[in-house]
Amino acid sequence: MRPHRVVEDVSALPTYSFGATMTTWWGTLGFCALEGMGFALAIGAYLYLVQVNPQWPLADAPPNHWPGTILTLILLLSIWPNLEAERRAREENLPRVQRYLVIMSVVGVALVAIRFYEFANLNVRWDQNAYGSITWIILGLHAAHILTDVGDTVVLTALMFTRHAHGKRFSDVEDNAFYWYFVVGSWLPLYILIYWVPRW
Repeated sequence: MRPHRVVEDVSALPTYSFGATMTTWWGTLGFCALEGMGFALAIGAYLYLVQVNPQWPLADAPPNHWPGTILTLILLLSIWPNLEAERRAREENLPRVQRYLVIMSVVGVALVAIRFYEFANLNVRWDQNAYGSITWIILGLHAAHILTDVGDTVVLTALMFTRHAHGKRFSDVEDNAFYWYFVVGSWLPLYILIYWVPRW
């Protein structure tokens, strides 16, 4: 049996990286593409219902836009601490990463609370008619995305205050920040659709 010959020693290479050089980044991008298609299908269903119903919305009053507007403003403002968390993760600056992850966790919990309040102020029940069903479905889809990312952020925040706060965890923080941009960006057309299309 012939002995193994070492071609190249790669043991000194890093075990993690950032951005598109990581497979998890591509996985997250794939999730965003799939989930974006789900949003597109829901938007298409909503607009179809608008076209086939001479009266829209099929409710006594349009949804109260204030909860959604406040949520939208907080989402837009959250871009800054999210960007800072991403930047400091690339620098592997642990104290700064911890600070901005705590901020993002608090923001996320506040958004979840607003979203639950939002459901209660749509002026239509989910089982009342087609308008109620599609409105609740769209809000529910986005609520699931917020909950998913907030859960990930809270877990990452806890990890970054333990002995595991090194190496690949910084890459995970960057990946989490990348997904949050999708959560924010996907909400903007949905906000217009749910709260302003019924007023036009």
